Amino acid sequence: MKNSIILFIFLAFGLLTSTESNAQNNTNASESVRKLIAKKRAFNKQFGYGYRIQLYYGNETKARSTQSKFNVLFPGNYTKLDYNQPYWKVLVGNYKTKLEADKAMMNFSEKFSGLIVIPLGK
Repeated sequence: MKNSIILFIFLAFGLLTSTESNAQNNTNASESVRKLIAKKRAFNKQFGYGYRIQLYYGNETKARSTQSKFNVLFPGNYTKLDYNQPYWKVLVGNYKTKLEADKAMMNFSEKFSGLIVIPLGK
């Protein structure tokens, strides 16, 4: 009796999990979902994806000195100067998620103020 109850529970669990996995696979079969995924991939290929941290936004001289100071304090991190007339930006890092960027920003905020996380492609 006890063995048959355990066997029944095991079979019921097996049947429930197999139907859930099939339901997940059918989600991507929808034409609208496939179009949306293709559109997102094309956007990422053109504009990139992820996040960077903006250290500074202003004139060129201060931007270059901020970038140099950052490179001395945090060697090995990617930095980029970006010019959008008439202002210069100092951008740091290539983070896949906003959470990663926020964690890194906490480390950098000890030495720099006014930091913001910028999504790529914007």
